Amino acid sequence: MAEIEAESRERRRSKSDVIRERLTRAEKPRTKARLPDSIADLVGSVSALRADLSQRKKAYLKNTEYGRKRNR
Repeated sequence: MAEIEAESRERRRSKSDVIRERLTRAEKPRTKARLPDSIADLVGSVSALRADLSQRKKAYLKNTEYGRKRNR
């Protein structure tokens, strides 16, 4: 915070302006995100789930009775 205050005094701008400028400089072009390499080896490593789960999630949840009220 002290760095931002010093820069705002030096440049004679408000702290908000300095922060906005820093954020716009830090922005990266938005492209379709790729799967990070750090977790790429985990994809498909869960063998207990169905292979087509992403397409048939409603059927899977219905078969496992997820979300149904249980007797107490």
